[in-house]
Amino acid sequence: MSENKETDCLCFYVNGKKVTENNADPETMLLSYLRERLRLTGTKYGCGGGGCGACTVMVSRYQPGTKTILHYSANACLLPVCQLQGAAVTTVEGIGNTRTRVHPVQERIAKAHGSQCGFCTPGMVMSMYTLLRNKPQPNMEDITVALGGNLCRCTGYRPIVDGCKTFSPESNCCQANGNGAGCCVNGDSPPERSENRYLYPDNPPLFSTQLMAEMEPQVSQLFRGERMVWVSPVSLEELIQLKTSHPQAPLVMGNTNIGPDIKFKGAWHPIIISPTRVQELFEVTKTLQGVCFGAGCSLSVVKALLEGLVQEIPEEKTEIYRSLLQQLGNLGGQQIRNVASIGGNIVSAYPNSDLNPVFAAGNCTLNVVSKRGRREILLNKDFFVGFGKTSLKPDEIVLSVFIPVSRQGEFMRAFRQAPRKENALATVTTGMRVMFIEGSSVVKELSIYYGGVGPCTVSATKTCAAVIGRKWDEQTLSEAYTQLLDEISLSPSHPGGQVEFRRSLTLSLLFKFNLQMLHKLWEMVWTGSLFAPIEGVSSAIRPLPKQLQPSLQEFQAVVKGQSGDDPVGRPIMHRSAISQATGEAVYCDDIPKMDGELHLVLVTSTRPHAKILDIDISEALRVPGVVDVITSKDIPGKNINYVHKCYCQVSCVGHMVCAVVADNRKQAKRGAALVKIAYEDLPGPVFTVEEAIEKQSFFLPQRMIERGNVDEAFDKVDHIYEGEIRLGGQEHFYMETQSMVVVPSGEERELKVYLSCQHPTYAQESIAETLGIPSNRVSCHVKRVGGAFGGKVTKTSIIACITSVAAWKTGRAVRCVLERGEDMLITGARHPVLGKHKVGFMNDGRIIAADLHYYANSGNTADESLLVIEKILLHLDNAYNVPNLRGRSVACKTNLPSNTAFRGFGVPQSMLVTENMINDFLFPEQIREINMYKEVSLTHYKFEFDPKNLLRCWDECKEKSDYGSRRKSVAQFNQQNRWKKRGMATIPIKFDIFSVRVSVRQAASLVHIYKDGSVLVSHGGTEMGQGIHTKMQQVASRELHIPASLIHITETDTSAVPNTCPSAASFGTDANGMAVKDACEILYQRLEPVRKQNPEGTWQTWVTSAFIQRISLSATGYYRGHDLYMDWEKQEGQPYAYFTYGACCSEVEVDCLTGDYRTVRTDIVMDIGRSINPSVDIGQIEGAFIQGLGLYTLEELKFSPSGVLYTRGPSQYKIPAVCDIPLQFNVYLLSGSDNPHAIYSSKGIGEPVLFLGSSVFFAIKDAVAAARVEAGMVGTFTLNSPATPERTCLACNTPFTQKVRRCHQPVSIHSLPQPIMLDPNPSMFANLNMEFSYCFHLTDLQT
Repeated sequence: MSENKETDCLCFYVNGKKVTENNADPETMLLSYLRERLRLTGTKYGCGGGGCGACTVMVSRYQPGTKTILHYSANACLLPVCQLQGAAVTTVEGIGNTRTRVHPVQERIAKAHGSQCGFCTPGMVMSMYTLLRNKPQPNMEDITVALGGNLCRCTGYRPIVDGCKTFSPESNCCQANGNGAGCCVNGDSPPERSENRYLYPDNPPLFSTQLMAEMEPQVSQLFRGERMVWVSPVSLEELIQLKTSHPQAPLVMGNTNIGPDIKFKGAWHPIIISPTRVQELFEVTKTLQGVCFGAGCSLSVVKALLEGLVQEIPEEKTEIYRSLLQQLGNLGGQQIRNVASIGGNIVSAYPNSDLNPVFAAGNCTLNVVSKRGRREILLNKDFFVGFGKTSLKPDEIVLSVFIPVSRQGEFMRAFRQAPRKENALATVTTGMRVMFIEGSSVVKELSIYYGGVGPCTVSATKTCAAVIGRKWDEQTLSEAYTQLLDEISLSPSHPGGQVEFRRSLTLSLLFKFNLQMLHKLWEMVWTGSLFAPIEGVSSAIRPLPKQLQPSLQEFQAVVKGQSGDDPVGRPIMHRSAISQATGEAVYCDDIPKMDGELHLVLVTSTRPHAKILDIDISEALRVPGVVDVITSKDIPGKNINYVHKCYCQVSCVGHMVCAVVADNRKQAKRGAALVKIAYEDLPGPVFTVEEAIEKQSFFLPQRMIERGNVDEAFDKVDHIYEGEIRLGGQEHFYMETQSMVVVPSGEERELKVYLSCQHPTYAQESIAETLGIPSNRVSCHVKRVGGAFGGKVTKTSIIACITSVAAWKTGRAVRCVLERGEDMLITGARHPVLGKHKVGFMNDGRIIAADLHYYANSGNTADESLLVIEKILLHLDNAYNVPNLRGRSVACKTNLPSNTAFRGFGVPQSMLVTENMINDFLFPEQIREINMYKEVSLTHYKFEFDPKNLLRCWDECKEKSDYGSRRKSVAQFNQQNRWKKRGMATIPIKFDIFSVRVSVRQAASLVHIYKDGSVLVSHGGTEMGQGIHTKMQQVASRELHIPASLIHITETDTSAVPNTCPSAASFGTDANGMAVKDACEILYQRLEPVRKQNPEGTWQTWVTSAFIQRISLSATGYYRGHDLYMDWEKQEGQPYAYFTYGACCSEVEVDCLTGDYRTVRTDIVMDIGRSINPSVDIGQIEGAFIQGLGLYTLEELKFSPSGVLYTRGPSQYKIPAVCDIPLQFNVYLLSGSDNPHAIYSSKGIGEPVLFLGSSVFFAIKDAVAAARVEAGMVGTFTLNSPATPERTCLACNTPFTQKVRRCHQPVSIHSLPQPIMLDPNPSMFANLNMEFSYCFHLTDLQT
């Protein structure tokens, strides 16, 4: 094919309609094509790198060889549109909608309450839909695998799985819940499981017969873009010719490697060769010696074929196949496996590849071809020569991969450890193969390869040589561990860090292999006598549990005598759930492009602390399509935000310096990359809390609060203990990134601003001041927000100001949608905190005095930090009545991006320090009970409250979780299992509701009744998944005595309801509900004369009569809020209206050798008063818990020594996925609770439960403590948050970790300390005069 030919025509189908593209650009991905060209906005942008699943679509291709159609899910953000020739794409719009008919997948996820903010829902729907296309009756494993590549930040996944499992024959559907909650929560009958119900005859054809006809004959294609040429050959000969002519041109199959490199690393290739239509690359050949896969076969195809082979051939021949299946099950998400090729995975030569160590250890071979002919290459240590490099010549093409069958006496295993259980790049991965001399335990062959411990796949050649020819026994393996430690040595500066952990894993994984081989040898060679000694450590090779169990969600009953037409207190489905599931729900970036609209891209600082000497924009302005560069000099009004003052100086990497506006995003991005900034570094950047303390770099004021006399109390206690804990930051990771569209009206300096924001009034005021115009010229509109969690208050307003300046200067509409990496770099996170505690206690367990210090890393600006440190102090008591209590908190000023509000607003940090202080006691649950508030009491800020419901939650949680008997079972499990340990923890919470700031406690509403009887409600809250619009609809329905179907809520608009307060701090429903109630009461009273005139009339006739009688059918409502205050001088006040109480019990199982864990069960009891909508509230409870689980066990922000954020997307930053939900997840709403301080006796619930995720953290710490006992370590220890696998594994201090730390000491699995069995219900509390037992080291005690 000539590369000089004209571009070809691209033809494919979308939702049954033919798409012909005459100017296909190789750089255009399907996602942008669908959204911008076809206006199919149901497919969402979440990360751009295939890591979140928000852009999932189904791709269908005709297979001429089998005359079948292959359906597979794929990430549209990674799928080049040029690759779609001969394909059919189905998006969420193509399977159902509210105008015609909703698809059962869409309906069931919605009715199961599996859609909150809804941004991830279309992707979830399409993953499940594709599964049903291929397997109409899936099992539960199929469902969790299908959803494994999709992330959700709102729901906690349980309701999504519940909705999907109604398609499984294994599911008991509604009967799985004691009260029928679940997919039939609205009173519907259980959905049918008809195999064909999801296939509608009126659906568009998934694969047009016309398209099948157009596929023959296939011809080569060339697509020429602005910067790149895409060539798609159809024959092997043509492919070889192309590769010979362009040896540096990459071959793109699934685009899972090249695509992210182009997008995120700035890689550029003038020519790309896509051989997806070369049939030889997809051929599969089975022989007696093994199976040969074409290099183009997707990992999903390889997995399916290997699963078939494992069933077909004798087990002893499938060792390598089963090892590959082990790795394939956890490699990426389903969407990635569906497109990533086996050949591409090998030649990418990533150092932490899951498959390459298995291929290398398994003696697999590559068949490669070039113009010189064909040759075979053995996949071994000589093939992998460096980072991303192999021994292949530039013009060689991998044709196929041969995987041999196993031989007699040959065994193979594969292991991996990753930051998250599934869909995460491995930290360390390995393939190990051994062959024994027949009838003996003498090693004939041994091959061990590791990934993640070098620049490429590494062979433990010396270790293998030391074992070959010797018996496989403890002495041999003990020496092998020592040899391996010498051979796999990592420098302290090893890329990715975690050196001690990685080295420990190399030993631990070899130990697992050793145990499995001992089992095999016992089966083959030895008698049962040798098996007995290793029986006690067999837990090392038993996998963690993963089977989801039926869970219970216990709702409250409505008030006795309540009308059946009254929706308050009933589990009403989220009012937008169906439209969110069909993709019809409109988010900010779904708004159609306006005429002349520009796109804005921010330019950020690359230095943490520097002066700006010059900004050169000349090259940026020369980029075609670039219109202007916006700097702080263009601001016509006040520089009210710190970002606008950055022309002279920057104070963090990610500091916004200027912005480029262009006709489209690509052009703006290219222009931004060409802005040249000259810096002069300033001395002494501060990054850590310790550096801030040393340099006294703090924001003022610092806060302190004290009850009693702490110093005097320390002199009178029996014991004093001091400790500390660190809590890392947490990225908001809302699924919808920061998004806004600013539209100048062209008349009287008016602007309309459409944005994804929690506080539209703040954005309105900020924009007005920035532009120097009155607020009445700016109207801010929020339809819905795709997740926020506190991250869309101040940060959104800052970016909106910049975008408004661009719109103001150019006179054109400007759109700004941050990419995921930009968003994470710029917008900050939850405040990391260093907490130090000093506690004084008596022999009977009573805590008499506690002194706590909190140091919060605020970043480069104060933002919300002062409020955060105040809330930290106001919550440091949690549920405990400590008579002498002192807290001090400081906001540290550092050169990191400014941290901001996050769900919980300092409480998760505050209470973790308190609970960690208590957890260091031997029996923490008993200590909690001893020190809990017991009767009407005063808090440390002198606020009186009754803890009755707190104690009820605690007692019911212990009862419903069967804590006593399970605690005994945990102790028994730990005694019987050396390498797996279980732990339990029960945590209470007392969470204050409402804000300290007086001005944000109010709310207003506007209610219109139209002549046809329909009602339009406007209020100041923003819908971001918490269901506030749904609850407002319920409130209006009750107060107006009309069906909810007559009530509509369109958006939050500052021109309809002015001076709104932020939707935050769990009081959105409390405040706005009262305002809506007030307006509806006014209107209902106005209609009273009309109702009396016609008592038999209907709502519609009353409204018509009222209009005729000139009665106003519009009313505003207002809620003033509570008169709350906090006097920091007197250290007293009533800063909050009431408390939300709860308790949570979690049990985990930990693999001590790798640090992996599984949450076996979680039980939550929450006092939320009388729930307005229990299904919405339980969704908030579950979602907050899972977000807290992520905070305390999984999510980790990593910075370079120079302050550069490394974790800028889902590939580096792991939030919980489906694999992380508790296997049994029970939620109970406390019955019989009232709350006179909020609407209808309800309580705020959005934030409190997040802290209860710490129950998993403390359960892990409990399991680690059991492991440390067996390692001979008794006493307190530090486990910082998050309790990642690295921290957990190293804290367990296994013999392998010890060996890494001291090196060269032989490891024996038989010379370990005997486990210590602890009585889970000690009788020592029967006599409080007895000396109190505790688990501190005696040397740690001060008397």
